[in-house]
Amino acid sequence: MTAELQSYIGNDVLTGLAQAVGAVGLCAAVVVLCRRHAVRVEREAAVSMARGLVQMVLVGMVLALLLHGSLLIGSLILLMMTVAAAVTAARRLKGMDGALLLCFWAIAAGAGTVIAVMLATRALRPDISMLVPVGSMIIANAMNACAQAVERFRAEIVAHVGQIEAGLSLGAEPEVTVAPYLQSAVYASLLPRLDMLKSLGLVWIPGVMAGMMVSGASPVYAGIYQFIIVAMILAASGIAGLVATVLMRPRVFSPAAQLTLRPGEALASGFEPAATH
Repeated sequence: MTAELQSYIGNDVLTGLAQAVGAVGLCAAVVVLCRRHAVRVEREAAVSMARGLVQMVLVGMVLALLLHGSLLIGSLILLMMTVAAAVTAARRLKGMDGALLLCFWAIAAGAGTVIAVMLATRALRPDISMLVPVGSMIIANAMNACAQAVERFRAEIVAHVGQIEAGLSLGAEPEVTVAPYLQSAVYASLLPRLDMLKSLGLVWIPGVMAGMMVSGASPVYAGIYQFIIVAMILAASGIAGLVATVLMRPRVFSPAAQLTLRPGEALASGFEPAATH
């Protein structure tokens, strides 16, 4: 790395840090405003901002070193991101046995399938500079969809214990008794991504399109490519939410087809009721 390049990177870093201070200041003002209304998020906001900044700086440093790495290196980076996403999603499912593996397989199925299809159709290049940023967006949305679907599924079951047990007493299969709640959970996890796709270009112009235009790409092609990414995010979220709920479904019944997830037991095991949407 030449001295000129080091100086250029150093100037960019200093500029970025100065801009980050402004962003942190605005967030701090919002936290103070929330506190005045008895919404206490000071500690969580401080930890989240500190972690986010440090993590993004580290990611930038890693990408700077591996910018021209192979597909294998990019795949390993995405695998580590998937593991981290599974750990994050599993924290929202405290008390559920095997939550980490459930989240990992759901996120890996959703993100992995979509990234593989994008690579096969050449919508995504194997270069780390493109593979990792796009892949990370897909993994992050699959993570959110996984957590939302499982939380909604559990909340629906807890709220409809009577109906489920009535169906079981009449001889219905366990899968049939919870089918409406599985459908509701998957739909709830997809709703934010459906709204995002509907509002694409009207309410917001995503960063990928803006970045491509700044780098000199055709605005029309940039718009089409941005649509592809958002559509793939929807696909990954759908797969992740569906796989997560299907893997969770047997866990709410005993081997004798008895419902084991109940309001009191769910709270005792560390679950908290999820808000319905």
